[in-house]
Amino acid sequence: MRLLLAEDDALLGANVQQALKAAGYASDWFQQGNEARVQGSLEPYDVAILDLGLPGLSGLQILQAWRAEGLSMPVIVLTARSSWQEKVEAFNLGADDYVTKPFHIEELLARISAVHKRSIGLVSGDLAMEGLRLDEHTQTVWQGAESYALTGTEFRLLRYLMLHPGQILSKSELTEHVYAYDADKDSNVIEVYVNRLRQKIGVDKIQTRRGQGYVFGNAAAESHSS
Repeated sequence: MRLLLAEDDALLGANVQQALKAAGYASDWFQQGNEARVQGSLEPYDVAILDLGLPGLSGLQILQAWRAEGLSMPVIVLTARSSWQEKVEAFNLGADDYVTKPFHIEELLARISAVHKRSIGLVSGDLAMEGLRLDEHTQTVWQGAESYALTGTEFRLLRYLMLHPGQILSKSELTEHVYAYDADKDSNVIEVYVNRLRQKIGVDKIQTRRGQGYVFGNAAAESHSS
């Protein structure tokens, strides 16, 4: 899962990005409002964390611009301001959640998970399907009584696949959602990590659609794995 973080406080931004990485998220951090607005429009983010007090463009201006463009990615507003009028304005402009500084990083992580799951129609708190249960706290996947530790990339890839069961996901789409903006992206590496996951969870869980991409789950049982 790939996140946009817009925060002009250098220390807070660095701490949040570090926590996001530890939680298994790929994130891009922007400190200028104009840059955050443009990148949010150009890149396929799953969730945006948006500070209201940004230089250049305010968080509310950015949110308004994104929604006017038809962007529907979940947005969590992050601010030191606590007036109820500002909260109402943020929600009216299309914010999905609101976190007031100071905050515990665990709360922010929980809200990120919650708004993303709601956005894709997943109401259960557990990410479990096809006999697998993905523990997002330990980045471990369980299959019955067996557990398998995942690397950061394996975890992000499997989580994205499990959040989109039955959908054909191209290598390029997986690459965009698994790696951060400034990472060295190579879509061919996705095949390597898919094969590593298959060695841990079974070859039948991730199917290959030749020339199209990959599908997680029984909805693709008629396709053949590579």
